[in-house]
Amino acid sequence: MSTGTPGTVAPAHGTGPGANRVLAMSTIDFTVMFAVWLMFGILGIEIQKELLLSDVELSWISALAVLNGSLWRLPAGIITDRIGGRKVTIFMVAVTAVPAYLVSTAHSYGMLLVLAFLVGFAGNLFSVGIAWNAAWFGRDRQGFALGLFGAGNVGASITKFIGPPLIAGTAGMTFVFGIQGGWRLVPVIYSVLLIVLAVLTWAIVPRHDRMAGQSKPIGEMLAPLKHLRVWRFSLYYVAVFGAYVALSAWLPKYYVDNFGVNLGTAALLTALFIFPASLLRPVGGWVSDRIGARTVMYATFAVMLVTTGILMMPNGHIVITHADGTETQHLGYSIGVVAFTVLVFLLGCAMGIGKAAVYKHIPEYFPDNVGSVGGLVGMLGGLGGFILPPLFAYTKAWTGFPTSTFFVLFVLTAICAVWMHVTVVGMLHRRSPELADHFDTEHIDTRSPEKVAP
Repeated sequence: MSTGTPGTVAPAHGTGPGANRVLAMSTIDFTVMFAVWLMFGILGIEIQKELLLSDVELSWISALAVLNGSLWRLPAGIITDRIGGRKVTIFMVAVTAVPAYLVSTAHSYGMLLVLAFLVGFAGNLFSVGIAWNAAWFGRDRQGFALGLFGAGNVGASITKFIGPPLIAGTAGMTFVFGIQGGWRLVPVIYSVLLIVLAVLTWAIVPRHDRMAGQSKPIGEMLAPLKHLRVWRFSLYYVAVFGAYVALSAWLPKYYVDNFGVNLGTAALLTALFIFPASLLRPVGGWVSDRIGARTVMYATFAVMLVTTGILMMPNGHIVITHADGTETQHLGYSIGVVAFTVLVFLLGCAMGIGKAAVYKHIPEYFPDNVGSVGGLVGMLGGLGGFILPPLFAYTKAWTGFPTSTFFVLFVLTAICAVWMHVTVVGMLHRRSPELADHFDTEHIDTRSPEKVAP
């Protein structure tokens, strides 16, 4: 273990001894907490059958979990900067175990809504881990470290894998202490695992912690939130993370309803979206370290626009009624499960890389306020995950097209891409005004950026 006494503040520059232990345990904790946060994506299908819920009612169970997993990200990030990520992480992991267990005892829709909201507290660990790892790693390794931590998003796939066989294999069974099998067994397993992780985190990570904002006034920590740039980053994160959270919960049901597959197959196909959207995050951080986060964001939005643009097209054909009363069909279109899964996989790849690129911006622009800025960006991104599932359900009800889910994502991505490009063009115009009127001239002297031919 690193030298130093408990409570000692390590220097806030460079990568500290013990940083890898912090990264490893925080990533494991976040992976399991993320699984708990989004477990209703699989459990919800069985809950819907048991309680006879509508699609809209079901969407609110996942939405409330996502809501509470977003509301506290800003204060959680600030508290982490002030008292250290070790204390905050252990507290959050242990506390979340309680409502996770109680989910197994719920027998009414109202109780499930309350418990889903409380379980959602797990999602706030993200801003804690971002601030914690940013404090322990030097700038040359921050992109990769934050990307690797963020790969804990892969926890969304844990329930997809263990849920269906566990639910099917234990349905109708009763275990020790009256614990029921089926979908009710999953939250019990998670609650036990969270307690174990809280103990391991206490034992493994360095007891002396880095606290980037220990002596900084709250007002000073919140000051960067006045910058429009922070809110722009937040909207980007809605597109790459909020949409990821929403689709992770929504896709299993989408596969079941639109392609007629069983729950186990739907879960595995959804994992093909979750894996790249999570595991490519370290790659996104590494690439952003080398070619710049803005370049990565351009590529991210381009891929997202193409994939969602195709996915939003409804199956069907155009019917033309002729003057003699006859009808003909033209431009028939449909997408099968294979093509759909490939497109969703590519969408996940873009989201995984883009999530890291967004967070690469934060320590670059706000190195002393990663907790507050990262907390706000994470909070608003998570709130996007809260808003989108009900929006998917309502747009489907309004239009009758299941593919309206991807129309929503296409519009969101287009807004982000346009705002980013307008901002970049404005920055170039302000910094190089002498170039503004010369892009259409026959010759620009590229030998010197200071001299442009008239």
